Amino acid sequence: MNKPIDVLIIGASASGLMCAIEAGKRGRNVVVLDHANKAGKKILMSGGGRCNFTNMDISADNYISHNPHFCKSALSRYTQWDFIALVCDYNIPYHERSHGQLFCDDSAKDILNMLLSECAHAGVDIRLNCSIENIHKENDRYIINTSLDDYSAESVVIASGGLSIPKMGATGFGYNIAKRFGHTVHPTTAGLVPFTLQPDDKAWLAELSGIAIECVVSNERNSFRENILLTHRGLSGPAILQISSYWHAGETLSINLLPDVDIETLLKTKQQEQPKAHLKTILAEHLPKRFIVALLDEQLLNQPLQSLSHDRFKNISKQLHQWQIKPNSTEGYRTAEVTLGGVNCDELSSKTMESNYSTGLYFVGEVVDVTGWLGGYNFQWAWSSGWCAGQVV
Repeated sequence: MNKPIDVLIIGASASGLMCAIEAGKRGRNVVVLDHANKAGKKILMSGGGRCNFTNMDISADNYISHNPHFCKSALSRYTQWDFIALVCDYNIPYHERSHGQLFCDDSAKDILNMLLSECAHAGVDIRLNCSIENIHKENDRYIINTSLDDYSAESVVIASGGLSIPKMGATGFGYNIAKRFGHTVHPTTAGLVPFTLQPDDKAWLAELSGIAIECVVSNERNSFRENILLTHRGLSGPAILQISSYWHAGETLSINLLPDVDIETLLKTKQQEQPKAHLKTILAEHLPKRFIVALLDEQLLNQPLQSLSHDRFKNISKQLHQWQIKPNSTEGYRTAEVTLGGVNCDELSSKTMESNYSTGLYFVGEVVDVTGWLGGYNFQWAWSSGWCAGQVV
């Protein structure tokens, strides 16, 4: 016997829970299903357990999509200020970090507990350890067969996320449902993800694991200034994660290791002021010594400035301001924070997230072809898209 309900949401994710709250507030009978044993697992692990829940500065420019205008409606209707107000209602202490990022002072659990509390107040039924066996449409209702119960729902919301971090239970479920109901899905790739290196680069960079340097990392499509982190597997850190979402396989990155220093001019000046100073001594004032020794020729580093030509300074400048490195690949979905690509935005309503092909079917959050930068943007897309669907389901 199919249980008749108003709204069935697949995925106890950030977007799924937000949608459930809003639909429940409207008096709708809402059930949220998730195959995991806990709701909001990705919320709990985000931001190093502190949850970077939004950003002070949100615009469509912070998102990647085949339709760059699609996210504007949702982001303007439910803003970062709306979510911050909810956080303040619950007296959750938070702080701002660089680039407008907002984090919990204490724990990501504060955000999840807030959402679960809102769900409880709205009468939302959350059922975990539940797998979806089949979904089909009969007349104007959706029949959902699960490992726990069978449901008949007026609206179905797919909030099942993307493919990133499969150990947390990520699957392609949402994409498969979209295709079944006639949608196209833009090819998916890992985003906000560390790079692996070519063998030659890995051989020397792995020895420098743990070094962080503030840089500008660029390719033809974008440029980010933040730290890079050298790891035993390759390159990571905020600037690397950001550029990874814009990187194409086989492409070389350009890294400015000294964005605030014109090293050619500095060396010419120091040559006048401290002619006997070794090159290594001057460079070590601006970059980690271990890194300099590994990057540049040791014999060159041990020479006094007075013995070096201005052409040599020009070459050193190029090496430091335009360090060229071609990643081998990315670490893939295993460590990716997001999934690029997804359900084609042109086939959804930007106001409600409803399918243009199947009335009563909605897609929210990461499953849609909208991917934010690092820094709270993906959570804001989850809150905004979930809120919009929650107004109408």
